[in-house]
Amino acid sequence: METILTPEAKKFIEEWNSPTPYVTARTSGSTGTPKEIRLLKTDMRASAKATINFFGLHSRSWLHLPLSPDYIAGKMQIVRALESGATLTVEDATNRPLSGLSLNTGRRISLLPVVPSQVCGVLSSGFTDRIDNMIIGGAPLAPADEQRIIDSGIPSFATYGMTETCSHVALRRLGSECFSALPGFRFSADPRGCLVINSETMSFGQLVTNDIVELDSPQAFRWRGRFDNVINSGGLKISPEEIEKKIAHLFPDGTNFYITSRRSERWGEEAVLVTDLREPADNLMNLIETEVGHLRAPKALIFDPDIQRTSSKKIIRRKF
Repeated sequence: METILTPEAKKFIEEWNSPTPYVTARTSGSTGTPKEIRLLKTDMRASAKATINFFGLHSRSWLHLPLSPDYIAGKMQIVRALESGATLTVEDATNRPLSGLSLNTGRRISLLPVVPSQVCGVLSSGFTDRIDNMIIGGAPLAPADEQRIIDSGIPSFATYGMTETCSHVALRRLGSECFSALPGFRFSADPRGCLVINSETMSFGQLVTNDIVELDSPQAFRWRGRFDNVINSGGLKISPEEIEKKIAHLFPDGTNFYITSRRSERWGEEAVLVTDLREPADNLMNLIETEVGHLRAPKALIFDPDIQRTSSKKIIRRKF
């Protein structure tokens, strides 16, 4: 199979082969405002080698990229191919990845990175029995989509990482809760309970995050939510992400919703549910209270027909 590149991929490879010791990448924060940062090529090589070692990639592997090389996930898939000598094919980013590939290739895709919005396209592509490993990042995966992937039989992992760490530093096999460190990384927690990434191979050495975790060991953790999203309601700490995970099955597929806060004269702030579902079930709030308990249940439902997402498809949370 021949290497297939998009113009964006060719442009990145030219930048990678230049004598400059860094590349420029774009990141998108919770506000959705992109910013440019410089990443050392030595760090990107170290990250690529960790993934290569984890998945056993080599010169006979086939890496496919259905994401834009403008962002770190796309850049790192290209670097993995260059560092391992694997065949690389790149397509423009769409919600129907693999649709332009021939099923007659006879080869298996060794590693396929996607974002949650591409999952349905992958599952309907005809390639489900030809993917050795799929990694999903950029935004949380809906429980229903996670189950669909598990049912498909594709060996798949959710990723944990960020642009500053040159993509993922830990992977979670779908169906489990625990993220496991890639080679060269160890984890600890700060006094807030937020993850601290320690690296023997990356220039940052130690990176403090705003992600609340439960540590299983220095090599494993369970992600619980963002510290800056926590709602302090009269001293009770409510993690919106944990609530959202528990109640996701109560919403029809394709519904956008999130838990956020509004001011409360009695409690300082209280949890509310925001959704674009026009006609929620009459007993929806009662069902939610049954799932999460009275104290953590949202105290109101707010209809928002225009819930916004970042370029990486993360919901932009408003406070009321």
